[in-house]
Amino acid sequence: MTRTVKALLLLIIASALLSGCNTTRGVGEDIKDLGSIISNAAS
Repeated sequence: MTRTVKALLLLIIASALLSGCNTTRGVGEDIKDLGSIISNAAS
C-alpha cells in the first residue's frame, strides 16, 4: 500500500512540473512575439 501511494504522489508531482514547464514556455513565446511586433511597429 505504501509503495502504491508513493508512486502515485511521484506521478502527480511529475505531472504538475511538466505542465508548469509547458505553460512557462508558452508565456515566453508570447512575450517574444510581442517584442517582435513592437520592434516592427517602431521601425
